[in-house]
Amino acid sequence: MIQRTAVLFFALILAVSSLAMAADDAATGVVNINSAGTEQLQLLPRVGPALANRIIEFRETNGLFKSVDELVAVKGIGETSLTKLVPFVTTSGATTLDSKVRLPRSSGSGSPAAG
Repeated sequence: MIQRTAVLFFALILAVSSLAMAADDAATGVVNINSAGTEQLQLLPRVGPALANRIIEFRETNGLFKSVDELVAVKGIGETSLTKLVPFVTTSGATTLDSKVRLPRSSGSGSPAAG
């Protein structure tokens, strides 16, 4: 019984320390989509060089974003992408995000199973 309790206690310690390390690795901060350059925009989840350039081109053509919701007008950003971006973007203030945000891939499949 004591050995089993010790094993459970050790497993609990491992789980808690793993969660703490994951929290330390989580990116914090925001990117100002009205002033950010290509490199800063690429810190956002699922934003690479091409999408970063489209965001900048949209901003230069249409003027500053009044709301982060306007990002859906940029080719390549839909409602699902916007939902993932919202916690990390702003339209005012300084860009404070300093590392790439990496979100886990969704476990659901977008296509029906072959049968």
